[in-house]
Amino acid sequence: MTRQTLKAEKPGLWFTLAASRESGIIVFIVLLVILVSLRSGSAFLSFDNFRDILLNISILAIVALGQTMVIITRGIDLSVSSIIGLVAMMVAFTIKANPELSPVLAVVLGMALGTVLGSVNGLLITAGKVPPIIATLGTLSIYRGAVFMYSQGTWINAFELPQPFKLLSKGTPLGLPNLVIFALVVAAIIYYFLNYTRLGRDIYAVGSNPAAAEVAGIRVQRIIFMVYLLSGLLSGLAGVLWASRFESAQTNTALGFELQTVAASVVGGVNIFGGSGTVTGVLLGAFLLGIINNALTLVRISPFWQLAAQGLLILLAVVVDSFILRRVQRTLTVRKTA
Repeated sequence: MTRQTLKAEKPGLWFTLAASRESGIIVFIVLLVILVSLRSGSAFLSFDNFRDILLNISILAIVALGQTMVIITRGIDLSVSSIIGLVAMMVAFTIKANPELSPVLAVVLGMALGTVLGSVNGLLITAGKVPPIIATLGTLSIYRGAVFMYSQGTWINAFELPQPFKLLSKGTPLGLPNLVIFALVVAAIIYYFLNYTRLGRDIYAVGSNPAAAEVAGIRVQRIIFMVYLLSGLLSGLAGVLWASRFESAQTNTALGFELQTVAASVVGGVNIFGGSGTVTGVLLGAFLLGIINNALTLVRISPFWQLAAQGLLILLAVVVDSFILRRVQRTLTVRKTA
Protein backbone atom coordinates (compact mmCIF):
# COMPACT_ATOMS: atom_id res chain seq x y z
CA MET A 1 0.00 0.00 0.00
CA THR A 2 1.35 3.44 -0.83
CA ARG A 3 2.17 5.88 1.95
CA GLN A 4 -0.07 8.93 2.15
CA THR A 5 0.76 12.42 3.40
CA LEU A 6 -1.87 14.01 5.60
CA LYS A 7 -2.52 17.73 5.26
CA ALA A 8 -1.38 19.68 8.32
CA GLU A 9 -3.75 22.21 9.84
CA LYS A 10 -2.80 25.53 11.38
CA PRO A 11 -2.26 25.01 15.12
CA GLY A 12 -4.65 26.75 17.50
CA LEU A 13 -4.33 27.98 21.09
CA TRP A 14 -4.50 24.56 22.72
CA PHE A 15 -2.05 23.08 20.23
CA THR A 16 0.31 25.91 21.17
CA LEU A 17 -0.14 25.26 24.88
CA ALA A 18 0.51 21.57 24.33
CA ALA A 19 3.79 22.43 22.65
CA SER A 20 4.93 24.96 25.27
CA ARG A 21 5.63 22.47 28.06
CA GLU A 22 9.39 22.84 27.64
CA SER A 23 9.24 26.60 28.26
CA GLY A 24 7.16 26.00 31.36
CA ILE A 25 9.68 23.48 32.68
CA ILE A 26 12.54 25.93 32.15
CA VAL A 27 10.67 28.64 34.06
CA PHE A 28 9.86 26.20 36.85
CA ILE A 29 13.49 25.06 37.06
CA VAL A 30 14.72 28.66 37.32
CA LEU A 31 12.22 29.46 40.08
CA LEU A 32 13.09 26.25 41.92
CA VAL A 33 16.82 27.00 41.73
CA ILE A 34 16.23 30.48 43.16
CA LEU A 35 14.05 29.20 46.01
CA VAL A 36 16.42 26.38 46.96
CA SER A 37 19.41 28.71 46.78
CA LEU A 38 17.74 31.08 49.23
CA ARG A 39 17.06 28.17 51.56
CA SER A 40 20.35 26.24 51.33
CA GLY A 41 22.85 28.99 50.53
CA SER A 42 25.84 28.65 48.21
CA ALA A 43 26.04 24.85 48.50
CA PHE A 44 23.29 24.34 45.95
CA LEU A 45 24.78 26.68 43.35
CA SER A 46 28.27 25.20 43.56
CA PHE A 47 29.86 23.65 40.47
CA ASP A 48 30.39 20.36 42.29
CA ASN A 49 26.71 20.15 43.20
CA PHE A 50 25.52 20.72 39.63
CA ARG A 51 28.06 18.19 38.40
CA ASP A 52 26.58 15.70 40.88
CA ILE A 53 23.09 16.48 39.59
CA LEU A 54 24.20 15.83 36.01
CA LEU A 55 25.83 12.56 37.07
CA ASN A 56 22.71 11.50 38.94
CA ILE A 57 20.39 12.12 36.00
CA SER A 58 22.59 10.81 33.16
CA ILE A 59 21.50 7.19 33.45
CA LEU A 60 17.93 8.32 34.07
CA ALA A 61 18.00 10.40 30.87
CA ILE A 62 19.30 7.48 28.80
CA VAL A 63 16.58 5.11 29.97
CA ALA A 64 13.88 7.79 29.86
CA LEU A 65 14.64 8.39 26.18
CA GLY A 66 13.88 4.74 25.49
CA GLN A 67 10.77 4.95 27.66
CA THR A 68 9.73 8.04 25.71
CA MET A 69 9.62 6.22 22.38
CA VAL A 70 7.46 3.54 23.99
CA ILE A 71 5.05 6.04 25.52
CA ILE A 72 4.75 7.95 22.24
CA THR A 73 3.35 4.74 20.70
CA ARG A 74 0.76 4.53 23.53
CA GLY A 75 2.69 1.90 25.47
CA ILE A 76 4.75 1.68 28.64
CA ASP A 77 7.82 -0.31 29.62
CA LEU A 78 7.83 -1.23 33.30
CA SER A 79 10.65 -3.74 32.87
CA VAL A 80 13.45 -1.20 32.36
CA SER A 81 14.63 -1.36 35.98
CA SER A 82 14.89 -5.14 35.91
CA ILE A 83 16.70 -5.06 32.56
CA ILE A 84 19.21 -2.65 34.09
CA GLY A 85 19.64 -4.93 37.10
CA LEU A 86 20.03 -8.13 35.07
CA VAL A 87 22.46 -6.60 32.57
CA ALA A 88 24.50 -4.99 35.34
CA MET A 89 24.78 -8.32 37.13
CA MET A 90 25.64 -10.38 34.04
CA VAL A 91 28.22 -7.88 32.77
CA ALA A 92 29.77 -7.52 36.23
CA PHE A 93 30.17 -11.29 36.56
CA THR A 94 31.67 -11.41 33.07
CA ILE A 95 34.12 -8.61 33.90
CA LYS A 96 35.04 -10.29 37.17
CA ALA A 97 35.85 -13.54 35.36
CA ASN A 98 37.64 -11.73 32.51
CA PRO A 99 39.27 -8.60 33.99
CA GLU A 100 41.18 -7.98 30.76
CA LEU A 101 37.92 -7.53 28.82
CA SER A 102 37.74 -4.14 27.13
CA PRO A 103 35.15 -1.73 28.60
CA VAL A 104 33.97 -1.12 25.03
CA LEU A 105 33.17 -4.81 24.64
CA ALA A 106 31.38 -4.68 27.99
CA VAL A 107 29.18 -1.90 26.61
CA VAL A 108 28.47 -3.87 23.44
CA LEU A 109 27.63 -6.96 25.50
CA GLY A 110 25.29 -5.00 27.74
CA MET A 111 23.49 -3.42 24.80
CA ALA A 112 23.13 -6.81 23.11
CA LEU A 113 21.66 -8.35 26.26
CA GLY A 114 19.29 -5.41 26.66
CA THR A 115 18.20 -5.73 23.04
CA VAL A 116 17.30 -9.39 23.54
CA LEU A 117 15.33 -8.62 26.70
CA GLY A 118 13.56 -5.71 25.02
CA SER A 119 12.72 -7.92 22.05
CA VAL A 120 10.93 -10.32 24.38
CA ASN A 121 8.70 -7.45 25.48
CA GLY A 122 8.08 -6.51 21.86
CA LEU A 123 7.13 -10.05 20.89
CA LEU A 124 4.76 -10.43 23.82
CA ILE A 125 2.99 -7.22 22.85
CA THR A 126 2.94 -7.54 19.05
CA ALA A 127 2.80 -11.29 18.46
CA GLY A 128 1.20 -12.31 21.75
CA LYS A 129 -1.25 -9.37 21.80
CA VAL A 130 -0.58 -8.85 25.51
CA PRO A 131 -1.32 -5.30 26.74
CA PRO A 132 1.97 -3.41 27.28
CA ILE A 133 1.41 -2.75 30.97
CA ILE A 134 0.72 -6.45 31.62
CA ALA A 135 3.55 -7.74 29.43
CA THR A 136 6.20 -5.49 30.92
CA LEU A 137 4.89 -5.92 34.46
CA GLY A 138 5.36 -9.65 33.96
CA THR A 139 8.86 -9.33 32.53
CA LEU A 140 9.74 -6.89 35.30
CA SER A 141 9.24 -9.74 37.77
CA ILE A 142 10.76 -12.40 35.51
CA TYR A 143 13.92 -10.42 34.82
CA ARG A 144 14.30 -9.49 38.49
CA GLY A 145 13.95 -13.14 39.40
CA ALA A 146 16.61 -13.93 36.80
CA VAL A 147 18.97 -11.56 38.62
CA PHE A 148 18.65 -13.67 41.77
CA MET A 149 18.95 -16.94 39.87
CA TYR A 150 22.02 -15.82 37.91
CA SER A 151 23.83 -14.38 40.92
CA GLN A 152 22.64 -16.94 43.46
CA GLY A 153 21.97 -13.99 45.74
CA THR A 154 25.59 -12.78 45.72
CA TRP A 155 26.83 -9.28 44.90
CA ILE A 156 29.77 -8.03 42.90
CA ASN A 157 31.78 -5.50 44.90
CA ALA A 158 34.16 -2.72 43.88
CA PHE A 159 37.37 -4.64 44.57
CA GLU A 160 36.24 -7.37 42.14
CA LEU A 161 36.00 -5.00 39.18
CA PRO A 162 39.05 -3.78 37.19
CA GLN A 163 39.94 -0.09 37.16
CA PRO A 164 39.37 0.45 33.39
CA PHE A 165 35.77 -0.67 33.79
CA LYS A 166 35.24 1.71 36.72
CA LEU A 167 36.64 4.59 34.66
CA LEU A 168 34.13 3.89 31.90
CA SER A 169 31.65 6.24 33.57
CA LYS A 170 34.00 8.31 35.73
CA GLY A 171 36.71 9.44 33.34
CA THR A 172 36.71 13.11 32.26
CA PRO A 173 38.61 13.29 28.95
CA LEU A 174 36.63 16.29 27.66
CA GLY A 175 36.14 18.08 30.96
CA LEU A 176 32.81 16.34 31.48
CA PRO A 177 32.32 12.97 33.18
CA ASN A 178 32.02 10.14 30.67
CA LEU A 179 28.58 9.35 32.04
CA VAL A 180 27.30 12.79 31.02
CA ILE A 181 28.93 12.43 27.60
CA PHE A 182 27.19 9.07 27.11
CA ALA A 183 23.84 10.70 27.91
CA LEU A 184 24.44 13.62 25.53
CA VAL A 185 25.50 11.33 22.68
CA VAL A 186 22.44 9.10 23.17
CA ALA A 187 20.19 12.18 23.30
CA ALA A 188 21.69 13.51 20.06
CA ILE A 189 21.19 10.17 18.30
CA ILE A 190 17.59 9.79 19.48
CA TYR A 191 16.87 13.42 18.55
CA TYR A 192 18.09 12.84 15.01
CA PHE A 193 16.28 9.51 14.80
CA LEU A 194 12.91 10.89 15.88
CA ASN A 195 13.06 14.10 13.88
CA TYR A 196 14.93 13.28 10.69
CA THR A 197 14.25 9.65 9.83
CA ARG A 198 11.19 7.95 8.39
CA LEU A 199 11.07 5.44 11.24
CA GLY A 200 11.13 8.27 13.77
CA ARG A 201 8.19 9.98 12.09
CA ASP A 202 6.40 6.65 11.94
CA ILE A 203 6.69 6.37 15.72
CA TYR A 204 4.76 9.62 16.14
CA ALA A 205 2.23 8.58 13.50
CA VAL A 206 1.54 5.28 15.26
CA GLY A 207 1.06 7.05 18.58
CA SER A 208 -1.18 9.74 17.13
CA ASN A 209 -3.55 7.38 15.34
CA PRO A 210 -2.64 3.69 14.86
CA ALA A 211 -5.53 3.04 12.47
CA ALA A 212 -4.67 6.00 10.25
CA ALA A 213 -1.00 5.00 10.33
CA GLU A 214 -1.95 1.52 9.13
CA VAL A 215 -4.01 2.98 6.30
CA ALA A 216 -1.06 5.23 5.36
CA GLY A 217 1.08 2.14 4.84
CA ILE A 218 2.99 2.15 8.13
CA ARG A 219 3.68 -1.31 9.57
CA VAL A 220 2.34 -0.52 13.02
CA GLN A 221 3.26 -3.78 14.76
CA ARG A 222 6.82 -3.56 13.47
CA ILE A 223 7.16 -0.01 14.84
CA ILE A 224 5.81 -1.09 18.22
CA PHE A 225 8.23 -4.02 18.33
CA MET A 226 11.08 -1.67 17.43
CA VAL A 227 10.45 0.81 20.24
CA TYR A 228 10.50 -1.94 22.88
CA LEU A 229 13.69 -3.29 21.34
CA LEU A 230 15.26 0.18 21.51
CA SER A 231 14.07 0.65 25.08
CA GLY A 232 15.77 -2.62 26.00
CA LEU A 233 18.94 -1.60 24.17
CA LEU A 234 19.19 1.70 26.07
CA SER A 235 18.37 -0.05 29.36
CA GLY A 236 21.18 -2.51 28.62
CA LEU A 237 23.59 0.39 28.10
CA ALA A 238 22.34 1.90 31.35
CA GLY A 239 22.98 -1.39 33.15
CA VAL A 240 26.66 -1.36 32.16
CA LEU A 241 27.05 2.29 33.13
CA TRP A 242 25.27 1.66 36.43
CA ALA A 243 27.69 -1.13 37.37
CA SER A 244 30.61 1.07 36.35
CA ARG A 245 29.47 4.17 38.21
CA PHE A 246 28.52 2.48 41.47
CA GLU A 247 31.33 -0.10 41.14
CA SER A 248 29.01 -2.93 42.08
CA ALA A 249 26.16 -5.14 40.95
CA GLN A 250 23.49 -6.01 43.47
CA THR A 251 20.27 -7.99 43.38
CA ASN A 252 18.30 -4.79 44.03
CA THR A 253 20.09 -2.67 41.43
CA ALA A 254 17.75 -0.01 39.96
CA LEU A 255 14.80 -1.37 41.94
CA GLY A 256 11.86 1.00 41.36
CA PHE A 257 13.75 2.96 38.71
CA GLU A 258 10.93 2.49 36.20
CA LEU A 259 8.84 5.10 38.04
CA GLN A 260 11.58 7.70 37.58
CA THR A 261 11.81 7.03 33.84
CA VAL A 262 8.07 7.45 33.42
CA ALA A 263 8.19 10.63 35.53
CA ALA A 264 11.03 12.15 33.49
CA SER A 265 9.19 11.40 30.25
CA VAL A 266 5.73 12.56 31.27
CA VAL A 267 6.91 15.62 33.20
CA GLY A 268 9.03 16.48 30.17
CA GLY A 269 5.94 16.76 28.01
CA VAL A 270 5.60 13.27 26.55
CA ASN A 271 1.87 12.72 26.24
CA ILE A 272 0.91 9.64 28.26
CA PHE A 273 -1.85 9.06 25.68
CA GLY A 274 0.74 8.85 22.90
CA GLY A 275 1.61 10.78 19.78
CA SER A 276 3.80 13.57 21.12
CA GLY A 277 7.00 14.20 23.05
CA THR A 278 10.47 15.61 22.46
CA VAL A 279 14.02 14.72 23.43
CA THR A 280 14.59 18.21 24.81
CA GLY A 281 11.53 17.90 27.01
CA VAL A 282 12.67 14.55 28.39
CA LEU A 283 16.11 15.95 29.25
CA LEU A 284 14.48 18.89 31.00
CA GLY A 285 12.15 16.52 32.85
CA ALA A 286 15.09 14.44 34.05
CA PHE A 287 16.96 17.60 35.07
CA LEU A 288 13.93 18.83 37.00
CA LEU A 289 13.67 15.53 38.89
CA GLY A 290 17.40 15.70 39.61
CA ILE A 291 17.12 19.21 41.02
CA ILE A 292 14.12 18.27 43.17
CA ASN A 293 15.84 15.20 44.62
CA ASN A 294 19.03 17.16 45.22
CA ALA A 295 17.16 20.05 46.81
CA LEU A 296 15.21 17.79 49.15
CA THR A 297 18.49 16.26 50.28
CA LEU A 298 20.16 19.64 50.85
CA VAL A 299 17.27 20.98 52.93
CA ARG A 300 17.24 17.71 54.89
CA ILE A 301 13.81 16.50 53.90
CA SER A 302 13.13 12.76 54.14
CA PRO A 303 13.99 10.74 50.99
CA PHE A 304 10.47 9.33 51.10
CA TRP A 305 9.24 12.73 49.93
CA GLN A 306 11.28 12.26 46.75
CA LEU A 307 8.95 9.43 45.74
CA ALA A 308 5.95 11.54 46.69
CA ALA A 309 7.26 14.42 44.58
CA GLN A 310 7.74 12.12 41.58
CA GLY A 311 4.24 10.73 41.93
CA LEU A 312 2.75 14.21 42.29
CA LEU A 313 4.57 15.44 39.19
CA ILE A 314 3.33 12.46 37.17
CA LEU A 315 -0.27 13.06 38.27
CA LEU A 316 -0.01 16.77 37.53
CA ALA A 317 1.47 16.16 34.09
CA VAL A 318 -1.20 13.58 33.19
CA VAL A 319 -4.01 15.88 34.37
CA VAL A 320 -2.61 18.75 32.29
CA ASP A 321 -2.22 16.49 29.23
CA SER A 322 -5.74 15.14 29.65
CA PHE A 323 -7.18 18.64 29.94
CA ILE A 324 -5.31 19.90 26.86
CA LEU A 325 -6.25 16.77 24.89
CA ARG A 326 -9.95 17.33 25.61
CA ARG A 327 -9.66 20.95 24.54
CA VAL A 328 -7.84 19.99 21.34
CA GLN A 329 -10.49 17.39 20.51
CA ARG A 330 -13.24 19.91 21.19
CA THR A 331 -11.52 22.46 18.95
CA LEU A 332 -11.21 19.92 16.14
CA THR A 333 -14.88 19.00 16.50
CA VAL A 334 -15.91 22.65 16.26
CA ARG A 335 -13.75 23.11 13.14
CA LYS A 336 -15.32 20.09 11.45
CA THR A 337 -18.87 21.27 12.14
CA ALA A 338 -18.13 24.89 11.20
